Amino acid sequence: MKRIGVLTSGGDSPGMNAAIRAVVRKAIYHDLEVFGVYNGYQGLMEGNIKKMELGSVGDIIQRGGTILYSARSEAFKTEEGQQKAIEQLNKFGIEGLIVIGGDGSFRGAEKLTKKGYPCIGVPGTIDNDIPGTDFTIGFDTALNTIIDSIDKIRDTATSHERTYVIEVMGRNAGDLALWSGLADGAESILIPEQPDDFEAVIQKLKRGQERGKKHSIIILAEGVGSGVDFGKKIEEATDMDTRVTVLGHTQRGGSPSGFDRVLASRLGAKAVDLLLEGKAGRMVGIQNNKLVDHDIIEILKEPHTVNMEMYKLSNELSI
Repeated sequence: MKRIGVLTSGGDSPGMNAAIRAVVRKAIYHDLEVFGVYNGYQGLMEGNIKKMELGSVGDIIQRGGTILYSARSEAFKTEEGQQKAIEQLNKFGIEGLIVIGGDGSFRGAEKLTKKGYPCIGVPGTIDNDIPGTDFTIGFDTALNTIIDSIDKIRDTATSHERTYVIEVMGRNAGDLALWSGLADGAESILIPEQPDDFEAVIQKLKRGQERGKKHSIIILAEGVGSGVDFGKKIEEATDMDTRVTVLGHTQRGGSPSGFDRVLASRLGAKAVDLLLEGKAGRMVGIQNNKLVDHDIIEILKEPHTVNMEMYKLSNELSI
């Protein structure tokens, strides 16, 4: 293999640039040519592809977002779109493709893999919802962004003696809500993986009120429902002064944490190693601090799970 490509797809996550840098520099170190695909699968179909040099990835390890940009593409989901993508890859002589992204991005890599085109997936999403890896690139940074926001909101909640519902991202996964709620001592954490027990939340609020507690923080994963709606239900059930904060896309931006920079560098370099070894249709990940790789088609069949021991602990500590 002499020439590879790299693209980012789906929602951006802090650390994607560090992964791009690792792919480019690791490949060049091994005398490979590297081509960046701009605007994800849409750009791939359109041939928005440029050769990358060492300088192309200089001074980007600390930057959030992705220098290759990202876009969602309905056209790529079709047979015609996938064929266009392969034609462009062949046109540029690209023999293997590294895809940095989340679940949807990996579905695209799976499609190309099934058509015989060598792809390696690198998990980059703040949701941490990819099976086969303990952490995805961007999760740690987003988690710390959320924690910082909750710390600030708690100051206001304390000053005004209010209950705050804070809605966090995560799509259909509860990792961001669970980890941030445990880290910030939230009174209640609601995640998609655990049945919503509204009455338990209300009883916990009332018990706190009875012992003189002046404020409460409730973390709601977006996969459970609307924070605004949940806040209204609480106010109606308790008459407590309740406010809602939807953190939104602030969670996806910012300079990546040290953990995410190192993780992205390790996973990006590992992806290049796999292509050099002649492997295809794999996803790289980290488990028990060791780099691993899985069949990308098989791993996508696995369900996402959260650490229910952590969920139990959060309930025990928030009595």
